[in-house]
Amino acid sequence: MSVKNVTVRDAAQKQSDGYTYIDVRSVPEFEDGHPAGAVNIPLIHQDARTGQMMPNREFLQVVQANFSPDAKLLIGCQVGGRSMQAAQILAGSGYADVSNVVGGYGGARDQFTGAVRAEGWAQAGLPSESAAGPGQSYDELRAKAAGKQ
Repeated sequence: MSVKNVTVRDAAQKQSDGYTYIDVRSVPEFEDGHPAGAVNIPLIHQDARTGQMMPNREFLQVVQANFSPDAKLLIGCQVGGRSMQAAQILAGSGYADVSNVVGGYGGARDQFTGAVRAEGWAQAGLPSESAAGPGQSYDELRAKAAGKQ
């Protein structure tokens, strides 16, 4: 399966058309601000003991417990790197309609010139929120995967 790339503005429109935005940033990043209606399933976590970023070994399991393979998914992160990796994992696991949100929440800039390469959700002024609504937090989604709901 191939991964499509979409702009943040396209992603906002697709949300209106029934797509789910999965924010793969860490829980603290998600809590600092995220696209309105997004759910949080981190691709990586910060290890509380070492402070190092570690892969979330439950990523695919949590997605599979919450979304069927025919779900329409938008995958976003801060600038687009983690989301592309997560989108490829999902596409390779049988998810048929997966789109990487280029620019993510914070926007992508050229590392040498600082020029904007891809507008981010926040820069575009699209609807954002900081509190997780019902069913949006990683803890809730993870609990479903663990059979606790």
